[in-house]
Formats: sequence, C-alpha cells, structure tokens
Amino acid sequence: MKPHAGSALIQSILDPLELPDSGYEQAAVRYQDLGAWLCRADSSCAQFGPHVFPQGSFRLGTAVRPLHAREEYDLDLACELSVGLAKHVHTQRFVKELVGTEIEAYCVARGIRSAKEEKHRCWRLEYADHLSFHMDIVPCIPEAPPRRQAVKEAMVRSGAESGLAEALSRLTVALTDDRHPGYDRICDDWHISNPEGYARWFESRMRLASGLLLERATLLKAASIDDLPVYRWKTPLQQVVQLLKRHRDQMFREAPDLKPVSVIITTLAGRAYSGEADVASALGAVLSGIEGSVRADRPRIPNPVDPEEDFADRWARPECRHLRLEKNFWDWVTQVKSDFALLGTAADARFIAEQTRQKLAVTVDVAALSQLPGLRDSSASNAVPKLHAIPSTPPKLWGPASR
Repeated sequence: MKPHAGSALIQSILDPLELPDSGYEQAAVRYQDLGAWLCRADSSCAQFGPHVFPQGSFRLGTAVRPLHAREEYDLDLACELSVGLAKHVHTQRFVKELVGTEIEAYCVARGIRSAKEEKHRCWRLEYADHLSFHMDIVPCIPEAPPRRQAVKEAMVRSGAESGLAEALSRLTVALTDDRHPGYDRICDDWHISNPEGYARWFESRMRLASGLLLERATLLKAASIDDLPVYRWKTPLQQVVQLLKRHRDQMFREAPDLKPVSVIITTLAGRAYSGEADVASALGAVLSGIEGSVRADRPRIPNPVDPEEDFADRWARPECRHLRLEKNFWDWVTQVKSDFALLGTAADARFIAEQTRQKLAVTVDVAALSQLPGLRDSSASNAVPKLHAIPSTPPKLWGPASR
C-alpha cells in the first residue's frame, strides 16, 4: 500500500473485525471449566489425565467477527487423554464415547439446554450467551513414539531445524474419527494431528517481528511476550490472516462450501511472512508470496508440523471435484490481490469506504478516513474526483455466483 494510507487505513478496517479481548477471555473460561469438570475426582476421564486446550483461530489469535450477528464463533478444542490409553488396547470408539459421556454429564450439571451433537471427529456444544459460540471438542490420545519419530524425520527433510522438529513432533496426537475403517476395532493407523505443534510453528513465524513483540510486551508491562496470551500479541501476521479470512468469507458468502479453508490461508500467510513490523508491509509481502508457497507436486500445501499431510488434499478428491476447490482458491487469490491493490492506490475516502463495505463487509467512517494523510473526501469539495487506476488484470465479477 502507498505510504499515505498504509497501516492506519488497514487498522481502521481491522478494528471492526477484531474479537475483543473479553471474547477470548470468555472462551477461556468456558474451556477451562470443561477441563476442570473432566478432571474432577468422580470423572470417568480423570484417571487418564484429561487436558483441554484450544486450537485453531482462538489459539492463534486470528479469530474474526462473523459476517452476520446471528452467526456463531467456532471454538475448536482438543481433549487429550494423556495417560493410560493406547491404540493396541483401546478403540477409537471407546476413547470418543468416554469423553462424550462426561460431556453429557457436564451439560446437565451446567444447565446447558442443547444436547451435545456428535460430529465425525468431535462433540459439539452450543452456547447461547452474550458471546454466541459453539465448542467442538476433539478427543485424542498421544501418538506413539515410532510415528512421532517419522513425523520428526519428515520435518527435518522439509527443512526444519532438528531441535524444533523434535520438540513439535512430540506434541502429535491420534484422533478419533467414526469414518475410519478401524473405528470399532483395535488398530494402529488412527488419523493424527498436531494442533499445539502447529500453533507453536505459527508463533515462530510471528516471532520474526522480534522488535515489535518487545515493544508490545513493554507497552503492556509484561516481562516478555510469552507472559501475554497470544491473542494480545496482535502481530502483523495475525492481522493479515484476519484480513484475508474476512475477504474470503465475504467473497464466498453465498457459497461457503467453495471457499478456501482457514488452515490453508493461515499456513500460506505464515510461510510468506518475513517479519515485517507493520501490517501494510506484511500484507504486501504475503500477497506477493502466497502463490509461490503452493507446490506444483503433492503435497501441494504441506502441514508444517507433518509435511506428509496435504492441507489441499480435497482439491484432488473425486468426491470434491464438483466444488472446483483449486479453481476457487486461485480465483480468490487473484481477487484479493486486486482488491487490496485498488484500496492501496485510492485517495478518495468515500471510494475506500464503499470498497471496504463491498469487499470486506466492514463499515468505516468516511470523515475519519479523510483525516488520514493523503486521503480526502471528494464529495466534501467541488473538486472533480480523481479517477482510480484500473488494475492491469481487471478483477472478475464479485462473488461465486458470477462464476
């Protein structure tokens, strides 16, 4: 973006998107309460060392407000039963139903009216308070050492430093999934994941802005940035991910099944980020580098903490062919680059406000925008509005319905 707008303009767009700190705090109260319930003395899970922790956008500090007030936030949680369970002794069904039984009792004890809902990999709880959200709780157990070692070796082959690969691979967990052919029998090939390892990888990318993080910690009177919850880091990388996700949500508002999934956007942004200390520069770097982070061969978008997993595997699945997911991804990349380039070269505050409303579903104050250096409200004077540059590649019509 041009210096006249830059980060001040982007911040005016980000502010309405941000989940307030109180929202993260309320979510933490919820999952900590569930964790305490699972650990209570008469819990059937207590002997297995249950540990409930967030994953996804709440863990990464990249949550954004839903497009519509009636929509819920997604609070993704893992419930790791950390001791006493093993794949050569217990089935996936046993592990999932063990957690499900306690969640059922939790609903009764806390007066949660909506019954728990079973999903393929998780149990869902619906909350209806001042922050409307649902919790998806994924039961899991620690992955066995041989497979963790294989993950570590794959990370090293992909370029990760050996010590980091060792530390992150130790966090790999085995998931329950009722679609798995071995769900009801003893088997060794459970699906695996590593949400905490992924979060720490993302933190390592944010830490490239070391000077900014030091300033942030000092501003908030913390001894170090690690004394602050990640959502309070508010790094340029987190903010870029929020902007990209909101643009994606608005573009595919009429066809959400076609949109690029958040983990793809987050991973590509993390890989393209180079430690830029302001959000405008970070956005430019990510938009410039996002295409180069997609591989030509499989895995197209490797999981950084399990490089043999392809986050873009659905692009090639026969059952997903009708969704044209890869085409929709590249259409989104073209559109998001064009839209932010247009915002970055505009000088008319009213035009910027209208584009922001259309492309991000965000309302910004024209008068406030016109006070930013280099911006003006053309309707407030008799001057002829300046024509805005046409991108060299004209953007396609907006939204999936026009494809």
